[in-house]
Amino acid sequence: YASYNGPLYQVKRASDNATKDIGLLSAGGFANAAAQDSFCANTSCVITDIYDQSGKGNNLTQALKGHWPGPAAGGNDNLANAFEAPVTVGGHKAYGVYVAPGTGYRNDHTNGIATGDQPEGEYAIFDGTHFNGGCCFDYGNAETTGNDDGNGTMEAIYFGNSTGWGHGSGNGPWVMADLENGLFSGVNRGLNAGDPTVTNRFQTAIVKGGPNQWAIRGGDAQSGSLSTYYSGIRPTVGGYNPMKKQGAIILGIGGDNSNTGQGTFYEGVMTSGYPSDATENAVQANITAAGYNSGSTSTGSLTPGSRISLQATTAPCCTNDYLRHDDADTKVVISNITSSSPATDKADATWIVRAGLANSSCLSFESANNPGQYLRHSNYELYLNTDNGGSSFAQDATFCPTTGNSGTGHSFQSVNFPTKYIRHYNFTAYIAGNGGSNTWDNTKSWAQDTSWLTASPWN
Repeated sequence: YASYNGPLYQVKRASDNATKDIGLLSAGGFANAAAQDSFCANTSCVITDIYDQSGKGNNLTQALKGHWPGPAAGGNDNLANAFEAPVTVGGHKAYGVYVAPGTGYRNDHTNGIATGDQPEGEYAIFDGTHFNGGCCFDYGNAETTGNDDGNGTMEAIYFGNSTGWGHGSGNGPWVMADLENGLFSGVNRGLNAGDPTVTNRFQTAIVKGGPNQWAIRGGDAQSGSLSTYYSGIRPTVGGYNPMKKQGAIILGIGGDNSNTGQGTFYEGVMTSGYPSDATENAVQANITAAGYNSGSTSTGSLTPGSRISLQATTAPCCTNDYLRHDDADTKVVISNITSSSPATDKADATWIVRAGLANSSCLSFESANNPGQYLRHSNYELYLNTDNGGSSFAQDATFCPTTGNSGTGHSFQSVNFPTKYIRHYNFTAYIAGNGGSNTWDNTKSWAQDTSWLTASPWN
């Protein structure tokens, strides 16, 4: 695909429902993220289509209602927020597909995808820190019916920490195979100690299968080689030998549209034929050379991609305090941070500035040490959360910067409660108005409490 110069994906903006294909900076090169940023300015966008680069037309679009309905109109699944998974690749800005629960993509009418017991290979790059135990965050081969058609009618890569069928060593997450009615980490349901817990920020995940033979492989997508987690015969429980694959392609959901899983997808390939380990090793070398990174490109400014800390300005109490997430729970607080503070505290007080999830001309704040988790308000209190698929998350996590209400630094206005700003009150963070019914709307020190200095990052 070094000569590919077509579109990678399509976005649709909320302001007028117009769509735009996002292509490449040059043939075989990097995504043109600036085209997305420009098209989606002052509004939000979702990813509507993920284009097949093979020429076979196996594009992924919104998953329609299956056995399990989705949260969108007609029981269909949601589409991914186009700004929720920013990264850099080779130093160039790019966006992944952030799958919150209820989000899914599918193609039930494919060309050239393995069916029955035909051999195939699948690899994907996932965010190794974004997962849950829901069923099922998958990428791969599934039923064309949207239903559970029985054992062996799927062969997809699963990523998460579900233990309902099979699991690996440790607490997870694990790369496993969704073969329908079973997430397999090895030859049998249950524990396969050779399937390790993933700790990588970016994870290469591989599942491949042929007649009575299949394998799971994986590795760090930023460096190093692949490991084989399982390679052997098909599961010995009934229905998986021979396989009965149907050839649909899914992303973010199970074959029957089970859609409570979550994860982030950056790229993936499905092949007809069983790839050799040597071929996959060469692919891994290409992936690590591409240079995936978390997307923090500068420090100390409110430009998206910059890593910052936010320093309180209220004197005399709090001028050495910084906005941080609390490790004991998901609440956001302020606390004293100095050069001698523990490394964890410094990391908790560091944020990556992102384009606003609900309005790309405003800002969202991603935790530097909990990728994919954003500062958001709920019942006016601030928390660090993963997008749970709720309709208001993007708005709750978007803030528009203004000149500091005290005349110092910046204030951050809630996009969906524009009279309220990020405020510390009794060392806890809220969105607060200058007067109101909540305790934290107290007018005393409001202007100072809502004004923040954009400081160099502690981590």
